[in-house]
Amino acid sequence: MARRGGAWAWTATAAALLWWMAAGAGAVWLEIPPSATKCVSEEIQSNVVVIGDYSVLYEHHLNPTVTVKVTSPFGDIVHHKQKVSTGQFSFTTAEAGNYLACFSADGRNKRLVVKLNLDWRVGIATKDWDSVAKKEKLEGVELELVKLETSVQAIHENLLLLRSKEANMRDTSEKTNARATWLSIISLIVCIIVSVLQLWHLQQYFRKKKLI
Repeated sequence: MARRGGAWAWTATAAALLWWMAAGAGAVWLEIPPSATKCVSEEIQSNVVVIGDYSVLYEHHLNPTVTVKVTSPFGDIVHHKQKVSTGQFSFTTAEAGNYLACFSADGRNKRLVVKLNLDWRVGIATKDWDSVAKKEKLEGVELELVKLETSVQAIHENLLLLRSKEANMRDTSEKTNARATWLSIISLIVCIIVSVLQLWHLQQYFRKKKLI
């Protein structure tokens, strides 16, 4: 019984750790000065679900609003709302790169710093596990194992992406080193040629002056 309890504790701990590593989720607070804009960006792979919930904190019985614009790495607008105090954007990424969510305080919010809460979720963090459990009739350890498997798959995909980026950086570094080597060789050849020409010119000069 103790072994079974220890195994369950280890499984739960591993699942929580992998969930934290793989789930791209994070809530941030933004303080937006009057008529200013603040942005949040995140690098996301293609074919990944993204969900963002945002809400403005009310103060002193005021009703501040913001304009929201979310753009893709190529500048395409995937979400745009004006004069809202709360809302949600959800989309599936079409290309990999930095996705930018910008929030700007409306002009009528004079001398008011707008405080906004953004809950940005990416990938497996967007899954409704309660619905999955009901649909697949999962509970307890089975549900945790499904979460663990999904987390492992997400981590594996992230590792493959990192490997691809590392390979690209290595290729770029090798090309740069090769170009630097060729530049050094060419510079050395030029210096040798210039030295030889200078020596030849001096010899010709001294012969004309009958110094040698």
